[in-house]
Amino acid sequence: MYSQHSIKIFSIIADYLITNAVNPLRCHFVVLLTFLPCFLFAQKMTDTLKEINVHEHKQTSNDLRVNDFSPGQKIKPIDSISLQQYQLQNLANLLSQQTSVFIKSYGFNELATLNFRGSSAAQSTVLWNGVPLQNPALGIADVSELPVFLINRINVVYGSSSAMWGSGNVGGAVLLENDNTVFDSGKKTLSLSGGTGNFGQYTGGVTGSIASKRWYFSLGALAQTALNNFPYTTLSGVHADMTNSLLQSTDVLTRIAYKINERNIISLSSWYQQYNREIPSALFETFSDKKQTDGSLRLLLDWNRQAERSLWYAKASLIRDYIHYTDSAVLLDTKNTAYQYYQEIGWKKNIFTNGQLILFSPIQLSWLNLQSGVTKRQLKIALAGAYNIKFFQNKLNVAINARGEIIDSTSVFLPGADASYTIFQWLNIRANVQRTYRAPTLNELYYFPGGNSELKPEQGWNEDAGYTIKIKKGNLSFYHDLSLFNRDIQNWIVWLGGAIWTPHNIANVNSRGIETENNIEWTLGDWTIHLGVNTSYVLATTESSYIPNDGSIGKQIPYTPRYNGQLNAGFRYKKFHFNYNHTYTGYRFITSDESEYLLPYQTGNAQLMYNSTIHKHSLQLTAQCNNIWNEQYEVAAYRPLPGVNWLAGFKIGIME
Repeated sequence: MYSQHSIKIFSIIADYLITNAVNPLRCHFVVLLTFLPCFLFAQKMTDTLKEINVHEHKQTSNDLRVNDFSPGQKIKPIDSISLQQYQLQNLANLLSQQTSVFIKSYGFNELATLNFRGSSAAQSTVLWNGVPLQNPALGIADVSELPVFLINRINVVYGSSSAMWGSGNVGGAVLLENDNTVFDSGKKTLSLSGGTGNFGQYTGGVTGSIASKRWYFSLGALAQTALNNFPYTTLSGVHADMTNSLLQSTDVLTRIAYKINERNIISLSSWYQQYNREIPSALFETFSDKKQTDGSLRLLLDWNRQAERSLWYAKASLIRDYIHYTDSAVLLDTKNTAYQYYQEIGWKKNIFTNGQLILFSPIQLSWLNLQSGVTKRQLKIALAGAYNIKFFQNKLNVAINARGEIIDSTSVFLPGADASYTIFQWLNIRANVQRTYRAPTLNELYYFPGGNSELKPEQGWNEDAGYTIKIKKGNLSFYHDLSLFNRDIQNWIVWLGGAIWTPHNIANVNSRGIETENNIEWTLGDWTIHLGVNTSYVLATTESSYIPNDGSIGKQIPYTPRYNGQLNAGFRYKKFHFNYNHTYTGYRFITSDESEYLLPYQTGNAQLMYNSTIHKHSLQLTAQCNNIWNEQYEVAAYRPLPGVNWLAGFKIGIME
């Protein structure tokens, strides 16, 4: 009866999707998602399925939407070894070296943003324990300001799922999480970390927790300073040291939780950040006195209730983001304070034997205080849900999802569906189709001077499909994943101008491409050797434009490399871990008509880690050497980045 029920559901959603989909490739995805259950059901009627052993699903996230309601999406968890190796670096470095996500860095001590499969920075989502971290005014998250040190789990979600992670989730999402609370009477943990590197880098951090049967308290703090006076070459060929490049930052993350009873837990988290940054001069500038202070305060109140076959949760968050930018050369002094209140209540229920249902209602209120004294607001109220069901001894995993959202006075409906099927124990296929939508941000609408209150929202469809091969034979493990994706976005927003920049809708942009992830691991005694290669090919082109005689038609979106790849090779021997990382980033056009571009670049990066135990205390030593071939390159035009640089650190852990 479940198969017949699924066929009916898929017929209804397919009728809606086909009615609203005109792209031929999109129709292929819809047909695949619609008729795959029907085909398998018919196959079951004629053939007897053999009993198989299905691998137990390993939980990689605390987010229910990752674990139970995204079977057809590509989701990459960052492994614990990588988190340890990059613990004294920021999220931008980790993602650029270990994933196919392109990180657009505007230069040292400046903004670094996400580019998922040719998306813009505002089309990507960063969530902290389920709460969006994008600046409420800018609509983007600076991943150079997010330290790996304070994060316990990172999952990278490729492709859109606006129904699950919000209407702004067009390109993909990065999910940052802290570990669940552990109530254990008398348990105490403490660790001290420190690091130093060239160009005046110094880092120090502490983490600790204490727990009883009812209470839990944890603290994480990180402070760093760096002169960043690395050598570079000017446009005239003169060798110089970078100036006005000091960085000082402080992060403090605390959490307190109370176990009301065996089923109810309530917790309060706070995360304070302050980054004081001097912004170096670009290559076309002879001098810079620019400075920027970024301050953030994030508060999160969380409640969870676990029943026998259901779960309730509720969360409320308040975030304040403050930016103070000065440039004495042009007598510029601007202050930007933005706020976000976010709340969400949700309910998950196991239905029948193989089905699960989740319903949740998020509310997001953002407001911006302009220097003129005027306050601008944006309100999003949504009701979202997903239904997941499994068939054929859990070989077929199907999820349908939808979100109804009101953004100020505009209503939008965002449906989607995704599925995976285990053909063999070693082979799994998947497909995903979602409607996407992004409302203009407060800055895009109201920034002075330059805001455009007539902007239309970006909207379109996202489709992706792929397969995964996992083979383990003796001491050899092989992993291969391939993804094909396509995304059409109408009313794409781009900032254009000269002295005053203004956002405009440029009509239709089509992004399509292919990604692969490959890894081989061989174990022989105390040795484990690994080799991994990630590749990405992205075509993100303007298909039509509202601008007459626009030279961007058929051309690549600026700062989107067509080719991007990473290689990781190394070994583990007893207590030693070594990894060599090599990255390649292809041509990036810096103008919409492809008349100017940046050359491809390659960087080599090495990480070494040693773990030991001394008198029941853990000791970890790490060393990183980035850009070991001393490549001279730019991610953004006229913004040089350092050549060879190194960082060494330690971590001492104490547990009682």
